[in-house]
Amino acid sequence: MFERIGKKLLLLVFQPIINLLIALKVTPNMITTIGVLLNAVAACVFVYGAEKLDRDSLTIVGWGGFWILIGGLFDVFDGQVARTTGQSSKFGALYDSVLDRYSELIMFFGICFYLISHHYLKTSMAAFIAMIGSIMVSYVRSRAEGLGIECKVGMMQRPARVVLVGAGAMFTGLFYHFFGDYKYYIDGMEKPFFEPMFIFALPILLVAIFANFTAFHRLQHCKGELEKLEKNKK
Repeated sequence: MFERIGKKLLLLVFQPIINLLIALKVTPNMITTIGVLLNAVAACVFVYGAEKLDRDSLTIVGWGGFWILIGGLFDVFDGQVARTTGQSSKFGALYDSVLDRYSELIMFFGICFYLISHHYLKTSMAAFIAMIGSIMVSYVRSRAEGLGIECKVGMMQRPARVVLVGAGAMFTGLFYHFFGDYKYYIDGMEKPFFEPMFIFALPILLVAIFANFTAFHRLQHCKGELEKLEKNKK
């Protein structure tokens, strides 16, 4: 329910951009491709932060989150443009699904590279588990639909994952940019009052837990639906 409401609000806010894309005759597949490229930009931002910047330079994390969210918007735009212009097709749906997986894998590659390079080892493990869960959520749905079962249950679908990870990264960068890392002194020793990276680590952990939970939830849902089909055959 919340996902549908959020999507409607997004479409309402960004309808002028969608109208512009339609006027420019940008095809849904082109929009999908742009979304992947924007996630590649996000990954490059994280890799740059890992290779060129210090561990405490967290503003770059915010820029990575910004590009993740922009890429996520294009994931919404492609479907809306396809429906509005009557360009929906089976290949378009397949193309969108495949490139969405590439987008997530590229995004998590950049994030994991950044976290490992700066020795956020526990958070990098959570990010890798989140990546596994994200892919399995989509995989279970794909396999279920191949068996003739509708499988859209679960809270941690792609829009929720993109918003959590992207917003978490962006707010991490914003917090660090405006407030620094809030260090104080005890007995002459510098101690961090608050670790801004926690703002990023928490949503990654939530995705790691609930994406995998959603995958198993979908698996259980499919088991029940298949049992119903078997009973109906008898």
